[in-house]
Amino acid sequence: MVSPIDPRRRTFLSAAGLALAAPVLVRTPWGGRAPGHPFTLGVASGDPRPDGVVLWTRLAPEPLNADPARPGGMPPEARPVEWQVAEDARFARVVRSGTAAATPGLAHSVHVEVGGLRPGREYFYRFRAMGELSPVGRTRTAPSATPSLLDLAVVSCQQFEHGYYTVFRHLAQDPPHAIVHLGDYIYETGGEPRARRHATPDPVDLAGYRLRHAQYRTDPDLQAAHAAAPWIVTWDDHEVVNNYSGDEARGMTREAFAARRAGAYKAYYEHMPLRASAAPSRGGMRLYRRLGFGGLADLFVLDTRQYRVANPPPTDLTPEARADTRPGGARLDPRRSMLGDGQERWLLDGLSGGSGRWRLVAQQVVLAQRNMATPGEPAEFRLDTWDGFPVARARLLRAVAERKVPNLVVFTGDAHTAIAADLKADFDDPASRTLGAELVATSVTSRGDGGDLREDGDELLAVNPHLRFWNDLRGHARVRVTPDALDAEFRAVPYVSRPGAPWHVRAEFRVTAGRPGLEQLSDTPLPGVRSVDPVTADDDIEG
Repeated sequence: MVSPIDPRRRTFLSAAGLALAAPVLVRTPWGGRAPGHPFTLGVASGDPRPDGVVLWTRLAPEPLNADPARPGGMPPEARPVEWQVAEDARFARVVRSGTAAATPGLAHSVHVEVGGLRPGREYFYRFRAMGELSPVGRTRTAPSATPSLLDLAVVSCQQFEHGYYTVFRHLAQDPPHAIVHLGDYIYETGGEPRARRHATPDPVDLAGYRLRHAQYRTDPDLQAAHAAAPWIVTWDDHEVVNNYSGDEARGMTREAFAARRAGAYKAYYEHMPLRASAAPSRGGMRLYRRLGFGGLADLFVLDTRQYRVANPPPTDLTPEARADTRPGGARLDPRRSMLGDGQERWLLDGLSGGSGRWRLVAQQVVLAQRNMATPGEPAEFRLDTWDGFPVARARLLRAVAERKVPNLVVFTGDAHTAIAADLKADFDDPASRTLGAELVATSVTSRGDGGDLREDGDELLAVNPHLRFWNDLRGHARVRVTPDALDAEFRAVPYVSRPGAPWHVRAEFRVTAGRPGLEQLSDTPLPGVRSVDPVTADDDIEG
């Protein structure tokens, strides 16, 4: 329920303070207190529109309680959660409030779709439940007119065991208008812990995925970033199973994988600031969607996992599969689809019919061709990326050219490296037409500290001339969009194996409106950081 605030309740939560302040106890008319503070997983907002946003929290006084009948330590009964939205951090000017039901069926999470807000404005929000207050979150609505600036941060791949979330701490201290998360929010499998450990067994069902999400959500730096700006999220593979494609996963029957995927999808929805339109239904979720930022930009958020048609089934990244370029071979099978027919039609119609000056696409796996072989060797590709679906990629880029899609920039995750690429009509012909640009955000923590890749002598760039930059440090991409240009900084930290790393601008690129392709503005190696070989650095399984 959304309603104007009752003047008699303007003091509700008035002492909550700023986003990271200690909560203040408020007694509630329904009585009772949680065994512990119920807001251990923090607060979040997402999917900004000109008139509103989604507000999220989950009641979990015991976030790692492994009893499936009491997820988060909550009893199996619904609890009311009050919420407020204000124009100021002290809540002197409350503009919307209401009550939502936190039900056991959704692990006592709430997804409040607030409307009636003003476009392009900053707001503050908070919750009260079970006699306790939540931290305060900051959010922002999308503009309705053409703004002078859209400031985005692009992040992905945050393996908890591989490092500390220093990148998120920096984002919380310098928040953008929105944070775009491109998947691998959790990792379903462990590995060699490099900094810290998963606290629960690898998940295989709903209860397990809830526990894994809960552990990630307890991280204070991740909570701070969620509370600092609205998030726009989509998933990749590790939210379910590594390298899965559609309804297929290696080593599992379709029936067994369908049950596991349904549990993973539900846990994902329970922990993300998503609208009810994305709620799980019949084992699936509708995540692809379009967000508008006035006349400046349209952002198309894709799902490159759920609708894949692999044909033949995923073959992993074996040398034989990666080098399969034969006519009729696995890579060139025309039945292979990355997006599925419906999503592909939706995307192309939106790209050609959009109203924003910039057409931005947020998706998971590298779109540009990447020949992983050394010069003079036969071509070798990773099948889990668009290189494993070259017919579908060619169809997509051909439509972009035929429909004259303007100012196309693709945001990508998964690769655990920062990459800048020109999108070509024919990647095997460097002189072919440039249709757009791709910016691949490196991982937040996945693969650990990494190292600094330099352009001089880089064999990978030599065999892929459309790739303009490649780097293996952890970090994110900061993107600032104006009517005239899109400027991107690859921000990097020298280490994640311990907290407290400073950030640096490793490289800067610009795309000028009306001129597809990248212009490099800076290239600044980090002092004191080792250089690593790019082929060796990329040998780990991505995503």
